[in-house]
Amino acid sequence: MNASTEALPVAVIGAGPIGLAAAARLIERDIEPLVLEAGPAAASAVRGWSHVRLFSTWSEVVDPEAEKLLAPTGWVKPDGATYPSGGDWAELYLQPLADVLGERVRYNATVTGVSRAGRDRIVDADRESQPFVIHLTSPDGREERIYARAVIDASGTWTTPSPAGGSGLAALGEKAASDRISYRVPDLKDPATRARYVGKRTAVIGSGASAFTALAYLADLAKDEQGTYALWILRRGISGSTFGGGEADQLPARGALGLAAKAAVDGGYADAVTGFRTDTVERDSDGRVVLVAEDGRRLDPVDEVIVLTGLRPDLTFLDELRLGLDERLQAPTALAPLIDPNQHSCGTVYPHGVNELSHPEKGVYLVGMKSYGRAPTFLAMTGYEQVRSIAAHLSGDQEAAERVELTLPETGVCGGAGLFDEPSAAEETGGGCCAAPATLTIGAAPAAASSGGC
Repeated sequence: MNASTEALPVAVIGAGPIGLAAAARLIERDIEPLVLEAGPAAASAVRGWSHVRLFSTWSEVVDPEAEKLLAPTGWVKPDGATYPSGGDWAELYLQPLADVLGERVRYNATVTGVSRAGRDRIVDADRESQPFVIHLTSPDGREERIYARAVIDASGTWTTPSPAGGSGLAALGEKAASDRISYRVPDLKDPATRARYVGKRTAVIGSGASAFTALAYLADLAKDEQGTYALWILRRGISGSTFGGGEADQLPARGALGLAAKAAVDGGYADAVTGFRTDTVERDSDGRVVLVAEDGRRLDPVDEVIVLTGLRPDLTFLDELRLGLDERLQAPTALAPLIDPNQHSCGTVYPHGVNELSHPEKGVYLVGMKSYGRAPTFLAMTGYEQVRSIAAHLSGDQEAAERVELTLPETGVCGGAGLFDEPSAAEETGGGCCAAPATLTIGAAPAAASSGGC
């Protein structure tokens, strides 16, 4: 890049935990960041699951450099041994951090395209000497372009949930039934949301932690509200690993969530339907939803469907950049083998940095959840390590960029969200990031005890 390009800011897409940490790390290196946030406030995606408690303690979800920026404002870090909810994380840390960054954060700025100035993805000539051009739109439809010396995409995957269809595409009729389908863990403490599921028959599609959490919430609702029932739909059969490792799970919170799902089934609050790959979504004469599998099986009508089949990155606005992505995970090619969910959990992913996150298009980096593509194993503290390494690289300090400065707890640090009946119960379990309550009660059926660790 030329001198004029070097004087441009580094564009950071997304004012979530990793995007804001990236800005803090760039400032540490005397590089000016410009954070572009599509929502009206910091951590818009985190606020979308504000009712869910993190697996991680406060000590594991605050970036050290961000904490230094906050300290002069009188900010007091919450008790490091306690577990924030998504709402706590946004209000008590992420929004104050964005406030400190001031005009370096722009809200209501939706990125619609990123390219090299004057160069589409085909053109080689002088490509690397050109700055990045970023197209933005505001809520009123106004368009704008800005220029940057580098681009750090921390926009996450929250806006692109995977569909119900077993092929990875939306099932036939899925979009038409959108009034009965949700792709989020419901907040059953919210009166309007609670009313949607009270006394209803709800299908939950998915087999991960989010599906476990939704089943547990619905089972707990069924305890108090007659007629509430869940149908758990799994694409595979039930095996010894379906509910996780239980008390023997290396990630106890994951084990606790699996036990919660098992308790929902064993307690009579949910039925499991296995080997069901949704092909079609139909409506009966009453408007209820009928799910039809690829093998022709038809389930009895349900009132609501909660689809929790994972998240995926939105790559559409990066289409003019030359990205190197793994064909399965849609993660950077060098990173993909390190995060393959068939081999790794959130406790076994090795810290990584600029080398694993680089693309054929120099100067562009996908970080945080987005860097993991479709893999669900992202670690919050690992994301902070990613942006520390990238900021060092952009400053010319390659030795620091390639140095690993993150020491994970024994079982890793999860960046996801967990299920806790009572925060105080979670705090009693001790260290790690994914601790679950000592006794997890789902409806009338208690789960086995789970303790400590991640």
